[in-house]
Amino acid sequence: MTNKITEDAVELLAIDLLEEQDYDYIFAPTIAPDSDFPERQSFSDVVLIDRLRNAIDTINPDIPLDAREQALKEVLNLPSQDLVVNNEAFHLMLADGIEVEYNVDGNLKGGKVWLVDYDDLNENDFLVCNQFTVIEENTNKRPDIVIFVNGLPLVVIELKNAADENATVKKAYTQLQNYKNAVPSLFYYNSLLVASDGFDAKVGSLTSGWSRFHAWKSIDGKVESSSTTPQMETLIRGMLRKDVLIDLIRHFTVFEKFKKEDTETGITTVTTEKKIAAYHQYYAVNKAIIST
Repeated sequence: MTNKITEDAVELLAIDLLEEQDYDYIFAPTIAPDSDFPERQSFSDVVLIDRLRNAIDTINPDIPLDAREQALKEVLNLPSQDLVVNNEAFHLMLADGIEVEYNVDGNLKGGKVWLVDYDDLNENDFLVCNQFTVIEENTNKRPDIVIFVNGLPLVVIELKNAADENATVKKAYTQLQNYKNAVPSLFYYNSLLVASDGFDAKVGSLTSGWSRFHAWKSIDGKVESSSTTPQMETLIRGMLRKDVLIDLIRHFTVFEKFKKEDTETGITTVTTEKKIAAYHQYYAVNKAIIST
């Protein structure tokens, strides 16, 4: 029982740190399909559609309604059954906007629908939810914390209890891999995965193996946090600060393709790796841009 209390305390601490960064907080069961104020029609819905529609309408007032609705449909109906293919397709929509065409006085015009207001971060809806249940193919999973930006589940955080010697960051990482396999639709929209035991914390991408999960070691990019500061606190106050999070997703995330030939069959396969800048790369590049 003690472990459960401690794990809940870790979750609440993470939520408190996010609320300090001006995130809104909702206990996910209160907006579940079977609640009094549902924001999802079914437990298989992973996007908070009304929030996304409101954001699209607010950010893109000059785009006609039918083109905005078309963009929304594209986000909700990604092109593949493959997790990484969908994740890359969505990332391009998120970072570069969605190309749309519409009629103006009988002339076809092109434009872009944006899912995030990159010019004014305060115009976006940053929401943290805990105990967000997803059911897919009769499999029921409930990640500890999901961060939504404009209704899109961009960050999934899995927490273990540091007081339990068997509950490590590696176990939290393994749990994230289980979720990916069990409820892949949640991860179509994922930008970052975070694994923590309440003290240590590591971040990686959808395709990162364990060795590619890294700590975020600085809150401001000037000094590294001391070893006595919980890595989870540094990560939330440094990497999950709204401006850093959005910048990291938009400008410091790449998809790289690798060809691999099977020497016996001669068959070449292409794998995709999603890479996110580590904290020192992120701060160094931004520092270089400013000095340039």
